Amino acid sequence: MTTVIIVLGFLLYIFFYFTYGKKLEREVVKATDETEAPSKRIYDGVDFIPARREVLFGHHFASIAGAAPIIGPALAICWGWVPGLLWVWFGNIFIGAVHDYLALMASTRYDGKSIQFVASDLLGKKTGRGFYWLVFFLLILVVAAFAAIVGGMFVKTPEIASTYVLKIVAALILGVLMYRIRMNFLLATVVGIAMLIAAIWLGSLQGIALSYTSWMWIFFFYIIIAASIPVNILLQPRDYLNSWLLYAGLALGFLGAVFAFKGFEVPAFSSFSPVLLGGKPTPFWPAIPLVIACGSLSGFHSLVASGTTSKQLAKESDALFIGYGAMFTEGFLSTIVIVAIAGFGYTALKNAGVDAETLNADNWGAMFTKASASVGLSKANLFVQSYADMVNATWLAFLPTKIVKIVAGMWVASFAMTTLDTTNRLARYCLSEMALPLKDKAEGLYSLLTNPWVASVIPAAIGIWLAASGNWLVIWGSFGAANQLIASIALMAGAAYVAKKLKSNFANSAVIPAWILWVTVTAAIVWFVIMVQPGAIANKPLTGWTVMVILCIMLVLNLMFIWDFVKSKAYKVSED
Repeated sequence: MTTVIIVLGFLLYIFFYFTYGKKLEREVVKATDETEAPSKRIYDGVDFIPARREVLFGHHFASIAGAAPIIGPALAICWGWVPGLLWVWFGNIFIGAVHDYLALMASTRYDGKSIQFVASDLLGKKTGRGFYWLVFFLLILVVAAFAAIVGGMFVKTPEIASTYVLKIVAALILGVLMYRIRMNFLLATVVGIAMLIAAIWLGSLQGIALSYTSWMWIFFFYIIIAASIPVNILLQPRDYLNSWLLYAGLALGFLGAVFAFKGFEVPAFSSFSPVLLGGKPTPFWPAIPLVIACGSLSGFHSLVASGTTSKQLAKESDALFIGYGAMFTEGFLSTIVIVAIAGFGYTALKNAGVDAETLNADNWGAMFTKASASVGLSKANLFVQSYADMVNATWLAFLPTKIVKIVAGMWVASFAMTTLDTTNRLARYCLSEMALPLKDKAEGLYSLLTNPWVASVIPAAIGIWLAASGNWLVIWGSFGAANQLIASIALMAGAAYVAKKLKSNFANSAVIPAWILWVTVTAAIVWFVIMVQPGAIANKPLTGWTVMVILCIMLVLNLMFIWDFVKSKAYKVSED
């Protein structure tokens, strides 16, 4: 079964990239390299810097992926392996990849402006202002969710922490080689890969053992610095190294799944409402988009595409490979996660020390959540163990298990940490654009809020504070709610761009799934607020109420937005 599912998934993504994706590029967006990209036309040496498409792919993928395409599917296994897999495949191909590509191209043609700015222009200023606040709240929750995940992983496996620190050093050196010394790109790539391998090996020898709270403080200062310095010092070279880590991990996972020749230990379907978010029975509909976001579709992707990526895109013809292709790669990564846990997750729980009575429970969904909690096995670490077991069940068993675990763990840590500082950079952009009305009225306040260092501190402080609570399952659910709400709105803005600017009837192919997503996510937020948040408030009142207020404000803004969208008829093809 592992072989059948992984090969089928691989073929699906290849087929749709060269059919649906190419049609979108040629006939709808009509990408052309005749117009100079914003990265060259508005070059500023800090944010607008053209990048080779291989380098930018690494940045874009690492930023959009984070830990979500791993954590989400690992959580969704509580429903069985079929529901999550179907959501990943169909959501990714027909909604997520279209959403990402349209956001990137719209931003590129708006001089690298954010998707919020595009929405303001096409749908009205009031709608745009509301969208900015929705985005800002999402960015705070992203910082909280991923800081909590990585903090827990670094505490559980200190070797992953030391490997990541060494990789940062390698990235800084690679940045000097690529952009200061201007070493031959191929030679710099070889040196970078060698340093990455050395980081994994040296990191496996000695871990960095710190407390969860200590890591929160380190993350706070790290993401402020990383979000404020020029992108070619750390962001571009680090994420280029991330891309090679991705290729190695995907290759190992693909070969492991193909040659494991193993049936699935996890049932195809367990129950419609297993206990999951906040310890409450969690119905597959409407909760699935709260659990699996990035592997299927994610509003955060539109923020990255229209935030950092569009400012580094060297030419329009690179956009399909980067925006559309990265989303398909992420879907394939989630497929590997589902196959690994479905095939080896039960064994991983057993090896982690879950008692026989718990493992033999009739209901997989109930057992899965309880068993993981009983031994303190996070969903990230469950994937790491299952992935290592899958690889070692094949002719690849000559690879040391510890090294394979570190590679899998670095997937989670590297992508999540990249998302953390990219998110802070996006929040800085967001604050700067939100502060524009103050430029003439209060120039001093405007200058303060648009200062890169000041604008980076605000979201970092709130997000890390929420992460420090350690209540990550509640944070994850609220992040998912905010994230998918943004996805539905961004997809509608993309549809408006296609209809008004490109004058294409393809807008219907974007707005119909956007409506389906909007209804699902709105229902999910209402369910989450009523069923999950009261328990979070009772457990940790301050952080619980903070998340509750954010979700309620977002829900109100969401209703205002959809009303304006319907009234504006922005999805209708313009005749002028």
